[in-house]
Amino acid sequence: MLTREQNALVTQTGPGTMMGDLFRCYWLPVLLSEELPEKDCAPVRVKVLSERLVAFRDSDGKLGLIDEFCPHRGASLWFGRNEECGLRCPYHGWKFDVNGQCVDVPSEPEASGYAKKIKLTSYPIIEKGGVIWTYMGKPENMPPEPSYEFAVVPRAQSFISKRSQECNWLQALEGGIDSSHVSFLHRGDVTADPLFKDAGGNKYNLNDLSPVFEVIESEGGLYIGARRMAEDDQYYWRITPWLMPCYTAVPPRGDYPMHGHFWVPIDDENCWAWSFDYHPVRALTKDEVGHMKAGKGVHCKYEPGTYRPLANKDNDYLMSREAQRAGTTYSGVEGIAIQDSSLQESMGPVVDRTKENLVGCDNGIIMARHKIMRAAKALREKGTLPPARTPDQQSVRATALLLKRDVHFKDGAKDALKARTGVPQTTV
Repeated sequence: MLTREQNALVTQTGPGTMMGDLFRCYWLPVLLSEELPEKDCAPVRVKVLSERLVAFRDSDGKLGLIDEFCPHRGASLWFGRNEECGLRCPYHGWKFDVNGQCVDVPSEPEASGYAKKIKLTSYPIIEKGGVIWTYMGKPENMPPEPSYEFAVVPRAQSFISKRSQECNWLQALEGGIDSSHVSFLHRGDVTADPLFKDAGGNKYNLNDLSPVFEVIESEGGLYIGARRMAEDDQYYWRITPWLMPCYTAVPPRGDYPMHGHFWVPIDDENCWAWSFDYHPVRALTKDEVGHMKAGKGVHCKYEPGTYRPLANKDNDYLMSREAQRAGTTYSGVEGIAIQDSSLQESMGPVVDRTKENLVGCDNGIIMARHKIMRAAKALREKGTLPPARTPDQQSVRATALLLKRDVHFKDGAKDALKARTGVPQTTV
């Protein structure tokens, strides 16, 4: 368990907080490319790390992420007119470019130079892998562009979605690095979901409900190994990488696409759950993409016109007690993404970790908490930048494999945990 002070440290990410400073050391996904599809399209509200911003694509195709509120009288620039290389506030016509610089104040003579004195907060923004990313930290500490494998493979080989989640980022992340719940919460989907079914490793998940966890540190975070019994003097290992602060990859099943998540704070009580699927050596099939768009695998269906899940807390996640009793779904909630979010949201906006009773399968969660707390304190007290900001540390893979029982995964899976161009995933 954590103390109240520790729980506040790891969950609060607004400006000036220790964890907020840590998050601001990384490129973070904030929008899908589809949300700003063309020049001069409608701007989009963006709330991230408790900051309210607005994003737009200007007449030249340049991307901007600036303070949402006009500095004149505080009107939201989401209502702005996106035209002629700038976003113009409809209230009094003040206009801003993609860097937040005011370029026109109609009520003031141009010769006065007044517009040049007004500049909104703005953040660098790039587009990569179908995702729009921002860096909100100190300019001198900007890391290289994100190099996670899903973002650098050809676009035909990846699919990315996002969904809003009504809880703090950390309890969502902790679900992402907890492999033990798969044998219970997701047991029906392991055999039925079209992006998982018939994979050779499924039987080990279902036959051994008491995995042994072994966790080792990596340069960028942790490798969390879940070990289950297999035949012929072997163990079935599912190894989950966690990269600071909020990236996880899920061990693959068969030749299905690999997948994983980012858990990006909106504010202290909400986050974006980013979900990606990709295959390192082939294009995704039409059927696979169709299943993803239909909410299978790690994705979900949405309320029309939003990125809020169709199954949400307002409708009890469309839970069916009949399906639960029949065993169609273990929890009565359909779909892996919503099975996870329903329980994570059920803990409340910010779970009280002083009341926990942790066990051996929680070692990955315990180590991750302590690692981010140490990193946040080192950044605040010594200016030490955290890990997982460079391409070599981001080039990791989840893996699933069989190893002889006298071979530890840190040795037997060493090469499989590296992302290498043109090399297939290691899977069962």
